[in-house]
Parts: sequence; C-alpha cells; structure tokens
Amino acid sequence: MQISLRVVAILSLTSLGHLSSHALRANEKPMMRAVVAHEYGGPEVLKFEAVPRPEPKENQALVRVIASGVNPADPLTLSGKYAREFGTRLPLIPGYDIAGIVEKAGANVKKLTAGNAVYGYPTFGGGWAEYVTVTEDEVAAKPRSLTFTEAAAVPMGALTAWQALVDTAQLRPGQTILIHGGSGGVGSFAVQIAKARGARVIATASTANQDLLKQLGADVTIDYTKTRFEEVAQGVDAVLDPVGKETLARSYGVVKKGGIVMSLVARPDPAELEKRGIRGVGISVHPDAEDLTEIAQLIDAGKIMPILTEVLSLNEAIAAQRRAATHHTRGKLVLRIAGEPKS
Repeated sequence: MQISLRVVAILSLTSLGHLSSHALRANEKPMMRAVVAHEYGGPEVLKFEAVPRPEPKENQALVRVIASGVNPADPLTLSGKYAREFGTRLPLIPGYDIAGIVEKAGANVKKLTAGNAVYGYPTFGGGWAEYVTVTEDEVAAKPRSLTFTEAAAVPMGALTAWQALVDTAQLRPGQTILIHGGSGGVGSFAVQIAKARGARVIATASTANQDLLKQLGADVTIDYTKTRFEEVAQGVDAVLDPVGKETLARSYGVVKKGGIVMSLVARPDPAELEKRGIRGVGISVHPDAEDLTEIAQLIDAGKIMPILTEVLSLNEAIAAQRRAATHHTRGKLVLRIAGEPKS
C-alpha cells in the first residue's frame, strides 16, 4: 500500500513530537524534516523523513533554511549519472539554492554569526531540509530587498549566468550576446546581467514567454517555435547555450571571429571552433561568496530580479523535481520550508 508524502510528513512530525527529552539525550542529535534519496533514480526515489540535524564543523555554519530552490540540473544529480564528477554520495538531500538564517557558526568561521540572513549555494546540496551546513565561501548576505523565498530563487541560476558572462566572456558595454532559453532559471538572470553590463541582448524563448523577455530587458526577442534564430542573430560576440544538441550546433555560425560560445550542457566542438576562429567553453558553476555579494548589490539596486514561478511546500518535492526535469520551467520553482521570519 502506498502512503502519500503528506501522510508520511504528518506521521514523521507526530513521531518527532513524542520523542522524550531522554531519547534526544540518548541520540545526542536533534532531528529535522528533510527530503532524502537513499538510492539514485528518478523523482520517485525521494522520501520525506525525519533525519538527524547536521552539526557544523569548525569551518562551517549551521543555517536554518527558510526556502530552497529547484534547478533543472537537480534530476541529473539525483540520477547518479554524474555522481563521480559532482562528488555526490548517498544518502542524498537535494537543494543547491538556499536562503535562511545562521543558527550557529564553527570556531574558525569569521564572517558569519548567529542571526545573519544569508543566501547561497551549498556545494553538495542539503537545502531541502530544515537545516544545512555551509562554508563561508558558499553564502553571502541575503539581498535586503528580497524575501527569503524570493532569495532562494537566485543563487545557482544567477551564479551560472554571472560566471559565464562576467568571468568567462568578460562581456563589455556595446557587445552583443545571444542568450538561448532567456526565460529559464539561468537565462532570465543572463539577460538582466548582460543588460546591467551595457550589452545588447538577443534572447530566445517560446511564444508564451516573449513578454517575459521584453520585461527582462532583451533588445531583440526571438520566438524559436516560429523563427530560426540564425535568421535574426548574426555576428554576435557571445552565445550562452543551456540547450545543447541542434541549438548548439547552429550557434557556431552566428558568432563573429574571436567571439565565444558557452554551453551549460555540452562541450563545444573543437573542430567547429577552429574552423570559425572562435572560442568555446563548457560552463560549470561553483559557489562564490564574492559573486553572490555583487549579485545581491545589483538586486538591491533594482537591476536584477528573480523570476519566481511557483512556491511549493517541502513535501511537494517530488512534483517540483518532475517539473524541473522538463527543462521548460519559466524562471524558478522554490520550496518553502519555514515561514518568513518577522522583521
């Protein structure tokens, strides 16, 4: 007989509520709610459980999670296909975007103290839980202008776009960039970051998301269901590709000599790069507190905003993971884990 996650959640919390103080002392670790995978696979392997709360090491801080984002790359991690490359281990608690409050900090932590409102990207996940441990490199002060739920929609997508456009392409004022999937979790930030750096932006999306591209500030919008992007984009300085396959293959021809193609899902073809005299890079995101700080400053200045599509509860994680796997989510999905703190 199958039991719904909601029922499991209630049972788990009820059992927690009846733990005696003696039992807690015996186990030595307080418990927390979390979404856990004990095996690799699809969204169905996720379980809603009561697990021991993590204890921060000397170089870590314990964060009480208010909200955690859902990413298109999450299903890849959950599948175990890239476990060796990603460094993931079982049991696995997903969640690579977090916003929350520092509960306590280890002895060697200098920049984080209890009560700090932070947001960030824990390298090995853990955000789909009531608590997670982080290092100082993985989080920064939460943007003041955002709620915790809104802030949880930022880290991984914004960091990916930032590290591609700013660190790798070194996009400059007056340059032109073609951004595929401009309405997605990474693309929506990429459009805004490119505009904030003074670039001209050509962005693609489906018919339903043309309005969003304009709202984000794209100079030229392309409905890829009706128009081939190469009919509009020619001689661009850079391409950001989160799609791969045919989209990547067709992108080489629109880049000017000396330009760059950046793919989030594949390694650009060396033969195509050499033939056309362009550069190509496979982008992989990493946590960076300094980048997060600069992103927060742009958010508070009104130059970047997260596109928050839907907020779900923690026990709806399976549904959220299935939607992320479609790679057609507008903006970001976020799991709310606790209520917004009262200021």
